[in-house]
Amino acid sequence: MAKLSQEDLLAQFEEMTLIELSEFVKLFEEKFDVEAAAPVAVAAAGAPGAPAAEVEEQDEFDVILTGAGDKKIQVIKVVRELTSLGLKEAKDLVDGTPKPVLEKVDKAAADKAAESLKGAGASVEVK
Repeated sequence: MAKLSQEDLLAQFEEMTLIELSEFVKLFEEKFDVEAAAPVAVAAAGAPGAPAAEVEEQDEFDVILTGAGDKKIQVIKVVRELTSLGLKEAKDLVDGTPKPVLEKVDKAAADKAAESLKGAGASVEVK
């Protein structure tokens, strides 16, 4: 059998129906013990030797109060300082934990707020 060029093979595939082409792919996979990858998976894999996609560094953080602890009054005071909420609003926030105290702040502000809340006896989560 003469060796077919890639152009000849493509010409043959163009003449096939989708069902015939699907059957051909199944036979090809069985014969050579391979699996045809979906085009999306190939595109996602990228070029060989290409650097992995860089993970975007998070620049906005949320400070979430997960528990008031034993010193609830101290925690309410710190929440008022951080948020400029009124007494009732701050108390409601502390009573309704888990709730966000600060949203979309930079890392330094989030760390500072978390330390202040932990210092007052609260349990805090930074996301």
